Amino acid sequence: MKFIKHLCILLALLILGIAGGTLVPRPIFGNESPSTDPAPRRVLILSNPIHTDIALPVTSELLARFGFLREGNLEIDYPGVRYLIFGWGGRAFYTETPTWADLKPLPLFKGVTLDQSVMHVALAGEIPLADAGVMALDLSDADYEKLLGFILGSFARPQGKPVPLLGQSYGRDDAFFEAVGYFNALLGCNTWTASALRHAGLRTGWWTPLPPLLTTSLRLHNDTVTP
Repeated sequence: MKFIKHLCILLALLILGIAGGTLVPRPIFGNESPSTDPAPRRVLILSNPIHTDIALPVTSELLARFGFLREGNLEIDYPGVRYLIFGWGGRAFYTETPTWADLKPLPLFKGVTLDQSVMHVALAGEIPLADAGVMALDLSDADYEKLLGFILGSFARPQGKPVPLLGQSYGRDDAFFEAVGYFNALLGCNTWTASALRHAGLRTGWWTPLPPLLTTSLRLHNDTVTP
């Protein structure tokens, strides 16, 4: 009976944590003034059941800022590339699990405990905005610059420049780089995405470890989310 009681308490705390983490905004007091930018910068949040990425539309300015991606054998200048997609995650799980069929015990263990982090960058063509896993956000020029700064700052530079993990990719259109920070299940890829968006002036839930929690909190706490 004690085990059942403790289990019920644990489940109740978990539910409260998830609900509070989604419903309580962070920061609590955000910028309530709507952007007066006549041509806002649109970025996309791509989500699947466990992971979120940030997709940035390709411009000549963006390619200049992220020119180091070429050192990871990414053909960012290919005419069909419309988006650069950025995600952060645990090195073992991220690099060794391209599909669920590739899941192994050690990467899973590191993913739920502690692991070194990596940045994953992928190239994409047109992304349909109507897809269920796509959320569009409009940012001012200033907030877009803050987002770029956060993403750039997530690449580790042990010798003054980002370090590609050559030979570790899912295919020709993606690459991994050394990243700043350590990964665990409580502070993982989706909390990185949330932090990036807060740096760009948006509000998220206080703790959003899963994609549905992050996207729900974005809709709750911001007026810049495009349906």
